[in-house]
Amino acid sequence: MLFLFLFFALVLVYFSIRSFLGGVAYLSYFRSQLAKPFSGFTPFATVIAPCKGLDEGLRENLSALLELDYPEYEVIFVVDDENDPAVSVITELKQDVQDELDGKNEIETSAKHRVYPVKIVFAAKSTDSSQKVENIREAVKNADPRSEAFVFVDSDSRPQKQWLRNLVAPLEYDKGVATGYRWFLSKRPTLASEMRSAWNASIASALGPNLKSNFCWGGSMAIRREVWERLNLSERLRGTLSDDFTVTRAMKDAKLDIVFVPQALTPSIENCSFRELFEFTTRQMKITRVYATPLWMLSFFGSALFCGVMLSAFLIVVLSRSNAWLVWAAIATLTVVSALSVGKAWLRLRAVTLVIPTATRQTLSQLTLWLLAPAVFLINCICALFSRTIDWRGVRYRLISPTQTERLKSDK
Repeated sequence: MLFLFLFFALVLVYFSIRSFLGGVAYLSYFRSQLAKPFSGFTPFATVIAPCKGLDEGLRENLSALLELDYPEYEVIFVVDDENDPAVSVITELKQDVQDELDGKNEIETSAKHRVYPVKIVFAAKSTDSSQKVENIREAVKNADPRSEAFVFVDSDSRPQKQWLRNLVAPLEYDKGVATGYRWFLSKRPTLASEMRSAWNASIASALGPNLKSNFCWGGSMAIRREVWERLNLSERLRGTLSDDFTVTRAMKDAKLDIVFVPQALTPSIENCSFRELFEFTTRQMKITRVYATPLWMLSFFGSALFCGVMLSAFLIVVLSRSNAWLVWAAIATLTVVSALSVGKAWLRLRAVTLVIPTATRQTLSQLTLWLLAPAVFLINCICALFSRTIDWRGVRYRLISPTQTERLKSDK
């Protein structure tokens, strides 16, 4: 038993060391990127925001898109139903923009911020893809002919003023994709919402300087219009559920870079219940199993290894009385893995607070809930093993393959 435990314990320690070193690289990358001067590359851009339902803080999220520090851009809000409650919020914001244009001269408007067109586009109900994908495909058709960059943002994200400028900048020299990621915050933290943030944080720190191993996140992503059209991404998205994985695969097939932009790390400010926590995390792993099976298998193995070794080490320390070497090996494993994990969480949070200063209030949760995150991952991976059906914004889908999706039913 000693040798079996030692083998798996050493494997876990090895991965923990690699994870810690990844945290060092993550912080270093943030610092190097934030030290760069602002780019002067600011082509006309189209910001596309698919919407469905009333996200917590929706008005504030969408308002942020109209107050970006960027010379010239348009915003396209796209929904699938004229009666969607998000439409009234969008309509009010659109009217506010028009009132500002009508009520001020160009000099007065420029002194505050430039205001550019706001469009509301209605997409058809999806049948063989996710509604978000259908919305994206419809919105792209309505982009201004002057637009040189398509920029995508989720309606539950709240971009900061420099978000668009920073996200578009890498496209000047790179012909691939620039991406950010989400960081969950909540105004009234609960254990469930902080647990979701800790779970999500481990994925956020997988991005970094490696252009080949990075992945796209459709909630904060920019791509040249020329690249979108050359790779025929609108058609490639047909039948899919995940824009993230589909665009990522297209970039890798075309051998194009995926640039992670730390300044495009975007807050998602909302609470969640434990039901919503497991619904969200399990949905992510079900999608991962279909679109990136090796990654799902690695997550399954990693979470099972962590949970198995740490639980075994704890039980050995508490219950074992006959084998002193086994007890000391268990204590050493708990100590080393915990120290490395806390260190990784601290390095990651240090990096994130360089972009989102308010994340400092998550110090306690980020430095403790890493212990529970692997258990959530393990539950998610097991659930993904037995089901390919997900519920997403009131719609139920069945994931047949990376290119086939079946819409089962909706809340309408």
